[in-house]
Amino acid sequence: MRRQVLAVGTSHPGEPMMIAWRAFLAPKGRNSKATCDTWPVNRRKFMAAAGGAVLAAAAPASAIDTHIHLFDPGRPGGIPWPPPDDPIRSKPTYPDRFRSVAGPHGVEAAIVVECSPRIEDNQWVLDVSANDPSVVGLVGFLDAGQPGFGAHLERFSRNPLFRGIRYGNLWGRSLADQMDNPRFVEDMGLLAQAGLALDTANPDLELLEAMLNLSDRLPTLRMVVDHLPKIQVPQADRNRFQRILQGFAARPQTYVKLSAVLLQRNGRVSYDIADYRDTLDEIFGAFGEDRVLYGSDWPNSDPLGSYGQVIGIVRDYYADKSAAAQEKYFRTNSEAAYRWSGA
Repeated sequence: MRRQVLAVGTSHPGEPMMIAWRAFLAPKGRNSKATCDTWPVNRRKFMAAAGGAVLAAAAPASAIDTHIHLFDPGRPGGIPWPPPDDPIRSKPTYPDRFRSVAGPHGVEAAIVVECSPRIEDNQWVLDVSANDPSVVGLVGFLDAGQPGFGAHLERFSRNPLFRGIRYGNLWGRSLADQMDNPRFVEDMGLLAQAGLALDTANPDLELLEAMLNLSDRLPTLRMVVDHLPKIQVPQADRNRFQRILQGFAARPQTYVKLSAVLLQRNGRVSYDIADYRDTLDEIFGAFGEDRVLYGSDWPNSDPLGSYGQVIGIVRDYYADKSAAAQEKYFRTNSEAAYRWSGA
């Protein structure tokens, strides 16, 4: 029987998870990033053991974070994100650091999302994650619409961790501008044929309308709107936004991340769900409980709050929803959207 996600982020939910991790880690002598490539533990076995420890403590908390980033500013040649002078986000970010911040809140694994337009950085993430069960997938970057896309897709899709690509208002690119590019649409068709997903970045109304356009052209392409709660819609465009949401409601192959929820306004960040409920209700009402995903945007989220505060706000939002709806949001919808196996 599948576990129920009842209280992600509640008092001490991660302690049994950390005990399970230590049971795996201690015999291997893991220490920081040097061992991220050498942890020979099966993902599914790890999550089953960790989940069992959680159940034993009568505090079920089995979440998959669908949006984290991995990078190392000290790599040769540097990295495109974050900037080296960023005092909060410019720390080396490997799976072990993710476990240390997310584990105490019942998050057992994550999908990594690209934070670089460099093709070989896909391989870096795959190598770092190859034997680490706390990473179940990568949404990478491939330059759709450009020569070589098909060859790159064939190469990376052979790795079962590669679950899709991200393309949107990022790295000087625009999904909306690509709708008139036949090669781009053809490449999206290749992505659909490979059974992989398309994430988008930095949503605005033009990007969302382009996603609906692309969905009409390629109805088998699974797409995920990243960070929709942070979109800023002027009052004059509210009706337009409502029509867009209705469009997504009618397209069952589209998903949305209730992620990047925390916002800074007037120099402060609120951790009161009352300040976010209307926005989340609007999105949830359009996509429904089967097509919403949990994502933290860690460590980009760090300037706005701790990992506990990030997951806490959506935990508060889901507190009055059914156990089934909670489990879908925190775990099973991610399997449907990305088809990750954990094997």
